[in-house]
Amino acid sequence: MSSSTQSGRRNYDPVFLNSRREAGVIFCLWLAGFAWVVPFSYMTGYLRDFDPATFTTIWGIPTWLFWGLFVPWLVANIFTTWFCFGFMKDDDLGKVREGADLEEEIAEMHAARQEPDA
Repeated sequence: MSSSTQSGRRNYDPVFLNSRREAGVIFCLWLAGFAWVVPFSYMTGYLRDFDPATFTTIWGIPTWLFWGLFVPWLVANIFTTWFCFGFMKDDDLGKVREGADLEEEIAEMHAARQEPDA
């Protein structure tokens, strides 16, 4: 056994670790948005009876829709832009082997075609 498996820790590829961390941040953002949008929109937009006398708008948008959907959408877009351009890492994926995979696949297809059928 190698020393990395003896200690109980695996040596993961840095690309995997970065993508797992980034996926966790994205999921947490989605969860926070979901936890705000659904209850807020339900309680302020659907739970109450509609009364035209107390109906309020912001820039012509119903208040519950503005705070329940528009603002979280705007915050999510600002965060996503920062996240993509400032937080995500551009990992080195190794040497590019253009065409090598295609040549290998063609060789396997020719080998399979020439094998006698059982």
